[in-house]
Order: sequence, then C-alpha cells, then structure tokens
Amino acid sequence: MNVKLDFHPKFFEGLKNYSKEKFISDLMAGIIVGIVALPLAIAFGIASGVSPEKGIITAIIGGFIVSFLGGSSVQIGGPTGAFIIIVYGIIDKFGIEGLAIATIMAGVMLVAMGVFKVGSIIKFIPYPIVIGFTSGIALVIFTTQINDLFGMGVETPADFISKWVVYFQNFDKTNLWALGVGLLSIIIIALMPRLSKRIPGAFVAIILMTVVVYVLRQYAGITGIETIGDRFTISSSLPAPTSFTFDMETIKSLVSPAFTIAMLGAIESLLSATVADGVVGEQHNSNTELIAQGAANIVVPIFGGIPVTGAIARTMTNINNGGRTALSGIIHAVVLLLILLFLGDLTQHIPMACLAGVLVMVSYNMSGWRTVRSLLKSPRADVGVMIVTFILTVVFDLTIAIEIGLLMAVVMFVKRVSDSTHVAVLRDKLDTRHHADVTSKADDQMTLAKGVEVYEIDGPFFFGVATKFDEMMRSIGDKPLIRIIRMRKVPFVDSTGIHNLEIFIHSSQKEHIHVILSGVNPRVHESLEKMGIEAMVGADNIFDHINKAVNRANELAPVLEEKRRERHHHSK
Repeated sequence: MNVKLDFHPKFFEGLKNYSKEKFISDLMAGIIVGIVALPLAIAFGIASGVSPEKGIITAIIGGFIVSFLGGSSVQIGGPTGAFIIIVYGIIDKFGIEGLAIATIMAGVMLVAMGVFKVGSIIKFIPYPIVIGFTSGIALVIFTTQINDLFGMGVETPADFISKWVVYFQNFDKTNLWALGVGLLSIIIIALMPRLSKRIPGAFVAIILMTVVVYVLRQYAGITGIETIGDRFTISSSLPAPTSFTFDMETIKSLVSPAFTIAMLGAIESLLSATVADGVVGEQHNSNTELIAQGAANIVVPIFGGIPVTGAIARTMTNINNGGRTALSGIIHAVVLLLILLFLGDLTQHIPMACLAGVLVMVSYNMSGWRTVRSLLKSPRADVGVMIVTFILTVVFDLTIAIEIGLLMAVVMFVKRVSDSTHVAVLRDKLDTRHHADVTSKADDQMTLAKGVEVYEIDGPFFFGVATKFDEMMRSIGDKPLIRIIRMRKVPFVDSTGIHNLEIFIHSSQKEHIHVILSGVNPRVHESLEKMGIEAMVGADNIFDHINKAVNRANELAPVLEEKRRERHHHSK
C-alpha cells in the first residue's frame, strides 16, 4: 500500500519571513511559558508517582520535540494532568520500566496514526465522551491531592472510593500549617489573574509559599510542613539514556495501557491544537502533530520521562504572551533546562501542600463544570454517554473509560447513520423531479410497467443498514417481475452491505425475479465489480441513470411476464 507521508513541521514554515520583532515576541512568550511549566511539571511528575525532575525532563525533551516537529505553530508539549491517573496506575502495576515501555509503544502507535492519516478521524470523537473522561480525570486528580493538601501523611489505596474512606477516617490527623499553605496557594492562583494575566499564579504561589515555609522551618521551629526534599532526592542534571528489554510477553501485557496513552495523547494534543487554531487564526496539521507527539513519547522514556501531549493551558499562555511560531516552544524547553541545571536544588524547598494546591486548581480548571452543566440539557443519549464515561473514569480507570467510550462513539455513529438511511418501495409511477440521475426533464414522472418495482436506498449501504434492508425485503413478500435497486443516494457500500445485496439478488433470481441496479456511482460500481455482484446480475443490468434502468425494465417486463405464464402452465 502506497501511503504518502503528511509530515510538514510548522517550525520550518515559521522561519520563512522571520523577523527581529517575531523573535523578541517568541522569546518573551517562551520565557514566561517556561516559568509557568516549571511548577506544573514538578506537580505532575510527583502526582504521577515519579520524582519531580522527571516531570521537568519530560517538559524539556518532550516540549522541544513537539515544537520542533509538530504541526501547530504554538503548541506547547509536556506532561499534563490527564496522564496522572493512567501513569500512576501503570507504575503501580508494571513499575517504572513498564511505564517506559508502554510510553514507547504509545509513541509508535501515535506515529502510525500520523503516517496513516488518522489525525482527522480522532477529531470526530463525540464531545460528551471527551468531557466525560476529562471531568472524571479532574475529580480523580483532586482526590489524589487531599492527602498532601491536608498534610495527613497517611498511606492511601489506589482506587477512588477506598481513598475517600481512608480520608474520612484520618481527617483528625490534618496538619493545619500544611492546610493553610495549600489554601493560601489556591487563593493566590485564583486571584492572580485579576492582578496580572501575564504573571502565572502557580509560579507566584510556589515562590511565596516556599519562602514562607522556609522561614517557618528555619526560624519558627515549625517542621511539620513536608517539602519535596523530605520525600525525594532531586538530581539537577539530565539523566543518561537507558535501554529496555522488549519481549513479547511484556508487549502483550502493556498493549492496553499503551493504547490508552496513545489515544489520550492524540485527543488532548489535537484538542489543544484546535483551540489554538481558533485564537491565532491558523490551521494545524493533525497528522504532523501526531507524528511529533509520537516521536516525543518514543524519546522521552529513554531519559526517564513520562508521557507527553499538548498542554492546553501552557499553549494558551504561549499565545496570550505573544508566541506565534514554534520557536517559542523551543525557548520554553531551553528555559526549563537552565532552571533544572542551575536552580534545580532550590526545588527541594517547595512544600508539598503548595503543589497540592496547584493541582487542585488544575483539576478545577480541567473539570469544565460549566460545560458539563450545559451538556446536561443535550439529548438523553449524549448525557448518558457523558455520565457513563465519567463514572468509568472515576470508579474504574481511564483505560476502561477510553476503550468503552470509543466503543460507545462507534455505536452512536452507526446508529445515527443507520437511522438516517431509508429504503423506499415505488410502483406504477416514479417521481423524477429534482433527481440528479435523470437524463431527461421532459416528464416529472416515469411510468413503470406492470410487475416492475423500484427499491430506493437513501444513505450509506453498510453493515449498520444491511440488516434493515434485508428485513424490509423479507417483509414485502410480493413477487414482481423486475426489481430495480436504485442506489443514486448510496455514497459507499461495505462488504456486509454487498453480502446482503448478494443474498437478495440470489433469492430474487431463485424466484425468477430479474434484478437491475440503477444510479450506481463509479466508486460503488468498482466495489460491486470486485465482489462479483456485476457478474451475478450482468453488466447490461447496471446503469448510472434511472431512465436507462426503467427503459430496460419496461422492455423486459412483457417478455418476463410471458415466461412466468409458461412456467405456471407447465407446472399444472
């Protein structure tokens, strides 16, 4: 199969007609986004079950590759809140190496999606499903941060319900100093946009709370507020690449989580790129974006990182601060690298309760509760899908939610398309007004000879409709001389549709009913020819216009009527 690669990185397009003004704008945006990304990368890394510098490394390497190879000029790549739950679950079950292998496998899947041009299809995943698992992830992230926010310091189980049981049993162990730090962080992040939209609230909260906690620990003797350094040993350097052992057993066990990472990464990155398009007025290349996301997820695990995708909040920060080419994303990665190398040791003083506050605000913004509220007014089927996806994400896990969500998306699509496809039976007269496949406009109606019936299929003739067609044919029960299958409104036909058509033609011929196909477009005709339908009915019984089909039927009708009389006479 010859597949033409759709790979056109925006970075190289952005270099055309590049100017000093654009560079200054990209530089400022890149620096600000790098500062915004720092606390988020640390928080996402810790919440995912890895050390804080692993989150920063993910943002550095992943952010660089996504900007350098991506299909969006303003997309910022890195770790995101959406992956926290799936990453934590994979580490818990398969370990760090299992996560790395699953992420590499997901990267290969993403590259394959881009190569085979699946990018445009991913965008058709129903909105209720996206909202369902996004809001579900938000609730789960919020739940994971309660322990650090309240400073309880208790061991918590993995599943959602058991976590809350443990919390309610241990709220008496709340550290009020830690809770105060967490709540102040949330207030600062919430109020900061009113003071300045350019200075990120999360960064301000971390700076202020880190200073406050350091002073409290050093000069007030308050040591109960846990910091990153109390829990992790931080390395201020890029790690050496590591190798992994791939065997068939490991690959088989990790296919499902790898698929979840790939699908979630594809959905989130393309959603982010689409939102960005609407703001900057450009059109991203979804297939190029998927290839870039795949490349990032193949490379990042080699250096100990976690899954990468497009980050909506950081992408919007980039746009709002003047970033217009992919260079701003590369600058953001360089800024993070410099922070890691020269200021990495300072991150050990960041209080865990402050990071919990950052993630609580991330979960709030991610929840999209206003969107959820408006979607509750949608048709019941959409509401049901959203609620089911939400519950599966919260109670079970994201892998199950995405797999069942995608299955529901397919079922919904098939049902809606099949509901829109109709089969009509016409006798005696055929109304030809406004019919594109009629060669003459002289008459508004065509007369059908006695014994000629027209079966008009309106819509795609695929597996979701084929059974409906078959049931309708059985219910008619009459035995005309000729059946014209009019397919002018059939844009495509699949193997199931052709199979049912074959059964219908065979049963008709067995009852000595002549079959003619009309209005067959070239694409459908080619499929019918390949599958042997043309040979069954004869090439002289397939027409592109209804006029020709009706004329042929009207000519044959008297002949076939005579033959039927003869058979009836001989049977006596």
